[in-house]
Amino acid sequence: MPILKSLGVGDPKVPRAGTLPLRSSRNPFEETPTLEEEDGELGTLPNGTSCRRRATLEKLAGLAPFRLGWTSGRRAGSPGDRQVRSFLGRVLAPGIRRSSADFGLLNRLQGFRTHGDEEPAGEAARRLAFLRLGRGPKPRRASLAERLVPAGEAAPEPPPKVPEPPKIKEPLSVLEILGLIQRRELARADEHILELEAEAPAEAEAGAGRRARDVALLYEALQRELWALVRESLAAPGPGTGAVAQLGLVLLQEEEADARRGPGAARKLRAHWAEAVARAARERLEEAAAPGARGTLSGQLEALRARLLEDVAAVRGRLAPAYPAGLRAGAVYLRGYHEALAEWLGAAARRRLPLADRYALLHWHNQVYPREILGLVDVVALENGELGPLLSAGTLRGLEDECVTDVKAQTRAALLRVLQEDEEQWGSMDYRPSNLAQDVCELLEEHTERAPHISQEFVERMAYCCLGGLAEFLQSFQQRVERFHENPGVRELPSDTYISRTISMVNCGPPLRSLAERLARVGPPESEPAREASAIALDRVTRLCHRVLAELLFQELQPHFNKLMRRKWLSSSEALDGIVGTLGAQALALRRMQDEPYQVLVAELHRRALVEYVRPLLRGRLRCRSARTRSRMAGRLREDAAQLQRLFRRLESQAYWLDQVVPHLAEILQLEDTPSIQVEVGVLVRDYPDIRRKHVAALLDIRGLRNTAARQEILAVARDLELSEDTPEEGIRSHYRWLRVTMWSLGFELRTSGRTVSAPKY
Repeated sequence: MPILKSLGVGDPKVPRAGTLPLRSSRNPFEETPTLEEEDGELGTLPNGTSCRRRATLEKLAGLAPFRLGWTSGRRAGSPGDRQVRSFLGRVLAPGIRRSSADFGLLNRLQGFRTHGDEEPAGEAARRLAFLRLGRGPKPRRASLAERLVPAGEAAPEPPPKVPEPPKIKEPLSVLEILGLIQRRELARADEHILELEAEAPAEAEAGAGRRARDVALLYEALQRELWALVRESLAAPGPGTGAVAQLGLVLLQEEEADARRGPGAARKLRAHWAEAVARAARERLEEAAAPGARGTLSGQLEALRARLLEDVAAVRGRLAPAYPAGLRAGAVYLRGYHEALAEWLGAAARRRLPLADRYALLHWHNQVYPREILGLVDVVALENGELGPLLSAGTLRGLEDECVTDVKAQTRAALLRVLQEDEEQWGSMDYRPSNLAQDVCELLEEHTERAPHISQEFVERMAYCCLGGLAEFLQSFQQRVERFHENPGVRELPSDTYISRTISMVNCGPPLRSLAERLARVGPPESEPAREASAIALDRVTRLCHRVLAELLFQELQPHFNKLMRRKWLSSSEALDGIVGTLGAQALALRRMQDEPYQVLVAELHRRALVEYVRPLLRGRLRCRSARTRSRMAGRLREDAAQLQRLFRRLESQAYWLDQVVPHLAEILQLEDTPSIQVEVGVLVRDYPDIRRKHVAALLDIRGLRNTAARQEILAVARDLELSEDTPEEGIRSHYRWLRVTMWSLGFELRTSGRTVSAPKY
């Protein structure tokens, strides 16, 4: 049947390539020469067959345009489709893979059609309608079975089907492999790339070069998708685990292929995967800790912690189980994040940071990251030593040195400022209670409490630094307290105001002493000199303030002590009542003092009160002329001693040993026999070293002992005990010799009087 379709050309005299020569007439009943009658040949097709028909390439090859055909429900050329897919598929032998160059040829051929002249739609419609005129309906033709089998007879059994031979799987083209990559069928695409790579050496030299370029381009596209998948999988919710599993399969396939390629041609895709994980981790951390969004370094570190917790949970829960076990994906991701974090922290440490940010960086490096991040995973890589430190030892040491230097400068300046502000209030009339010790402790503890969150070595260095600053502060504090009490104008202040401010100075001692001892315990061994300097300064302040308070108190008590040991004293308790009343009234003000210095002050008041009480007695202000007077005087001494004991018990004095000094004096005044007096004198001098031989002689004068031999025996006891302090060995021997003689003489006298005792009273 002649070809009826007419394709118009611009110039009828010049025929187009690939078209049939047309006559000028459009009459369909006009005879035209057939294809066989045409002279000449068009040439040969690419498969070697001769093409004697002159027609369009589209009509001849069945391609209009040059693309893969589609059928309902199935793509042409897909597995299971028996139709030849394309023109190149018809002309090429089975098993030959189409390359990217073939598709370029198809595109060029398709371009010829698009530039040609098209027949008007109306002409084609009129011609087809004309051909159908007079033909009537199309008659139904009998089927082959109806022609072969007469009517009424059963149709014969169809012959059994002969199984078709297995068809050879046709390799995919470069563009089809690229489509698999874009659809992220990565494992299948990698298999076809490996097949394509294996075909390259078997081809001609020119074809092998083109095939190598195709393989290189496909590998670039595959790696772009792989690394994009690595980035996307970290973000929630991310791709499914199936895509991640395909990524792992690709890595294993490529690792097996590298073993076949050899060291020089290995692609090392597994190493590139680890680099891609590190890049993705770096991008994630930089995004989370952007300076503009988080502000201070502390805020950025908190954002890093939150992002790390999120990503580590994603790796543990979704990603690591999806990878093949041989890849150790969890360790690879952990190492990638560790390296990215080390890079970020190193850049932060190189900047000039304020003290608070350096503290935050050291704390995050030493405590937060190991405890909250690495503590949540099974750190196999860390145990094997693969991770390494986030910051080098030199960087950490430099940060700690900067912290110590800044703390030393800041704390010393702050302590001097606090001391200056407090000193200005000491001499003013509107004095407020001092918080000096509390302010100092807060300034230093702010740094000592942060140090344990960093490292034990840093704790020692910070404690030593703070202790040195505290020692300097206390020495300056001691000097200013001394200057305050030496100022004559301070004495003009009211007594209550002066006492109150002195008590405030004393109250600074216990908390600051405790802080110094605590810093010395935590600090290195070289902290001991600073602790001793702090203790010496506080002791001097405490002693000075106690002396000032005691002098103020005893100035008020002195008129009452002047009335002691007089004739009126023997019959009246007025003097001692005044002493007890004044001390009791002042105790209310003294009780505002801290417990430790208060106990020291009360003990000192107890000692000084007894000294002031005993002093007029030992000076011989009152002499006993008879035994009756000695008895009255001894009784009065015992009553006063009991009243003073009750007073100081009420004042919570712990100096119990002072309570017996007055009773011993009363016994010495009342006893008659010399051995008993010797025992009392020995106990008195031994327990109270301040009482010397001259004091004992004054007591003997008060009681009226004139016997020279008896006086020498009694004074010999005091002399022997005094010598024992100068020469311990000789003094001890002399003391025991005196004790044996005294015990023998006392026991002899007790036996002669009819009384039986086994040992002396004292």
